Amino acid sequence: MKKLAILLVTLSMLRFSAIAEEGMWIPMLLEQLNIKRMQDLGLKLTAEDIYSVNHSSLKDAIVQFGGGCTAEIVSEQGLILTNHHCGLGAIQRLSSLQHDYITDGFWAGSFEEELPGPGITVTLLIRMEDVTSQVLTGVEDSMNQFQRAQIIKQNAEKLERAAMQDTHYDAKVRPFFYGNKFYMFINEIFKDVRLVGTPPSNIGKFGGDTDNWMWPRHTGDFSVFRIYADQSNQPAAYSKDNVPYKPKNYLPISLKGYQKREFTFVFGYPGSTREYLTSYGVDLTANKENPVKVGLRQQRLDIMNSAMDLNRMVRIQYTAKANGIANYWKKMIGESRGIRRIDAIAKKEHFEQQFQSWADSAPERKIRYGNLLPAFKSAYCNYLPIDLSAIYISEAGQGIEIVRFASGFRELVRMSKKKAPNSEEISISAESLKKSSRDFFKNYQASIDQKVMVAMLKEMATKMNRTYLPDAFSEIDKSFKNDLEAYAAKLFQTSAFSDSVRLFKILDSYKASRVKLFEKDPAFLLMMSIYQRNEKDIIPEMTRISAQIDSLQRIYMAGLMEMQQKKIFYPDANSTLRVAYGKIDDYLPADAMEYDYYTTLAGVMQKEDSTIYDYHVDPRLKKLYLEKDYGAYADKDGTMHVAFTASNHTTGGNSGSPVLNAEGQLIGINFDRNWEGTLSDLMYDPSQCRNISLDIRYCLFVIDKVAESRRLISEMKIIQP
Repeated sequence: MKKLAILLVTLSMLRFSAIAEEGMWIPMLLEQLNIKRMQDLGLKLTAEDIYSVNHSSLKDAIVQFGGGCTAEIVSEQGLILTNHHCGLGAIQRLSSLQHDYITDGFWAGSFEEELPGPGITVTLLIRMEDVTSQVLTGVEDSMNQFQRAQIIKQNAEKLERAAMQDTHYDAKVRPFFYGNKFYMFINEIFKDVRLVGTPPSNIGKFGGDTDNWMWPRHTGDFSVFRIYADQSNQPAAYSKDNVPYKPKNYLPISLKGYQKREFTFVFGYPGSTREYLTSYGVDLTANKENPVKVGLRQQRLDIMNSAMDLNRMVRIQYTAKANGIANYWKKMIGESRGIRRIDAIAKKEHFEQQFQSWADSAPERKIRYGNLLPAFKSAYCNYLPIDLSAIYISEAGQGIEIVRFASGFRELVRMSKKKAPNSEEISISAESLKKSSRDFFKNYQASIDQKVMVAMLKEMATKMNRTYLPDAFSEIDKSFKNDLEAYAAKLFQTSAFSDSVRLFKILDSYKASRVKLFEKDPAFLLMMSIYQRNEKDIIPEMTRISAQIDSLQRIYMAGLMEMQQKKIFYPDANSTLRVAYGKIDDYLPADAMEYDYYTTLAGVMQKEDSTIYDYHVDPRLKKLYLEKDYGAYADKDGTMHVAFTASNHTTGGNSGSPVLNAEGQLIGINFDRNWEGTLSDLMYDPSQCRNISLDIRYCLFVIDKVAESRRLISEMKIIQP
């Protein structure tokens, strides 16, 4: 049966059918699966031009940025473009009241002025390999999910070790199609990445959370970094001796623009999709999980945004934090609305009836697939209460900053409580915690966190399944009569984790004998109660039921492919390099409404509102607009285009991905999806799903005319119209 499943996957992937241009495709399989269709739509490249291990190709210009976004190399000196929101964390960490790069922007005037990006890495794919047969060696159908997973893990680690031996490469084996296929990715990971330039927030984040996920958009969502390498052009930790990386390939940039219906494709690292869930899984996400997460995030955002509106320093400290919370808060709202709009659950249920009939129509299929759907229903029913409890732990309990911060001290406490504590290890750990604590307090306001704590604990106390409620709530009831405001006030007044002076007084010359100062700290006690409940009760039960669902999903996936042998199946996104293709296109979001496929600088001026932070217009930008001084970057219609929409299938992780034309030239930087199309992580709706991209000409216009950083323009290969 194992060999049959693999054969079915392979055969189904090699068959072609004309379907809507959805999907996130494996680049090494384009020649077999997609290239003819892409060329029919207008592509002028070959599959080898896009992905090759024999010569340089477009893949050599695409990197994963920071583990959660994409960036593209645009010069022979390692210059990369990504989104402003992707670089925002680094920009924030480099900012201060004296150097507020978030508000004011930053442009290095030379290589020497480029700023080391704290904690940023970029990952470059060298090659990928199909290792399905090696990974599944020794796996039998009679094994349970845990036995199967253990053998797969051992086989994968063996392959990874062999691939990395005597090289500087990193290797990772990743599952596809819910464990029916496996591919190994060989990468280079660069650790010296420096900030080169970023527009001010009134360009890079214009429209803020209000416009996030919305169309029309007028956000100049880009930032500029550079990869540095050692003298041998290999990855190295930061050093003043490092030099700009020399890539195998970099993207040419087109000033020609685009027209409606023209072919386009996106090359990047999409994070996560779940297109093949059953109706039970879609219902869980859209109608059970999302509303709880949205409500909890809304409260945290309201508290943070109110504080940021009143204080410039708080805005610097909390912009990146609030942005991280808000991004998926709004996405989940749109996703659930989209699922309801297209009646996705009913459509899934209708298809499942067909699947059941197909499974029951042959004895062998009935044995393998006949009981799948009832088993799914039972598993999801058992999963719901533990799943919601886990959400309250992660979104509410661990959403409190001081709780997450205190969790970083667990290892020091553990080492200190050993019968024979190692003083050298303890000293090293304490010094490391000093550094992380300085970083924490640099961007922390206890008054904000105290309000968040009260709100989150109230949500847990009133709405969480009491079976999984942390024990701390019993103590709060006993000592504070359930007065959460009084409890939080006392905690923040006395905890070392809320005050840097108190904390460093403990950490300075720390010894194991002082461990009780942490163990008895009220924030540490709250943290331990939350984390222990999660680790001892919630995670084991979730893992058990999740394994059941995963096993069912793997078999269901094989069944889908066996049932629909003429259909091409694309794997769900899993943060590996993919190609998505489509066309420049507008859309109709609702009755009597039609959205054009591009926006212009005139729209920025129409949104201008000096009373709202997110709608301030940069005075330099406004001056250029009034003078119509767009340089070489205006569209042929004479306007300055800002953003555009297309039907490329994207998701989180595609932020920063290059949007390429038929010649493989850069025309835009993907930064979002439209709100009506956010359901595409669960189900693709071709009439509504659009990716939103920054027009590369607006990016260059800001660099050249607003920032006057012409040294960067001169680095790039710019194709004139």
